Amino acid sequence: MRKILTVLAALASLSLTNCGYNAIQSEDEQIKANWSEVVNQYQRRADLVPNLVNSVKGFAQQEKDVLLGVTNARAKVGSIQATPEVLNDPAAFQKFQAAQGELSSALSRLLVVTENYPQLKSDALFKDLMSQLEGTENRITVARNRYIKSVQDYNVTVRSFPSNLTAMVFGYKEKPNFTVENEKAISTAPKVDFNPAPSK
Repeated sequence: MRKILTVLAALASLSLTNCGYNAIQSEDEQIKANWSEVVNQYQRRADLVPNLVNSVKGFAQQEKDVLLGVTNARAKVGSIQATPEVLNDPAAFQKFQAAQGELSSALSRLLVVTENYPQLKSDALFKDLMSQLEGTENRITVARNRYIKSVQDYNVTVRSFPSNLTAMVFGYKEKPNFTVENEKAISTAPKVDFNPAPSK
């Protein structure tokens, strides 16, 4: 009887070796770690925004709509809890992504406004904040790329045979990845025209 149990245990462990369970666990944890880094960089950006808005406020009082837009977008980002559960809920993930996109758009409008204020661009505090924001945007890009790659690896594992059987048994599903809202618009090459506009 003992020999039969030993043989059955050996067969069970051999059959589980290639089932993909450990790969799924490892890749799921990698996704969580990479997602934490994405959220960390988004938080760093959100923390910089109030300082940036305040430095612009002193120079550009008449740009209240733009400043209000940035402040509101940051508040919306802060109201969405970026918990690990967001990774398993495509609707919540989309909502989080939309809020971050809105903040990016508001910051872009703020940067356009600052072009009209040369004394602001030469202000040391503003230059430092802009440098930090630029560095943060680069970090966000790197963190998102790592997250995208880890989600790709995980999704391939949960869809590939035989690990897809293990994924079905334990309830592991594909995870959503970052998307671009205006994919069609950005896939069109921009038109460059060096001809001067006709004078009226």
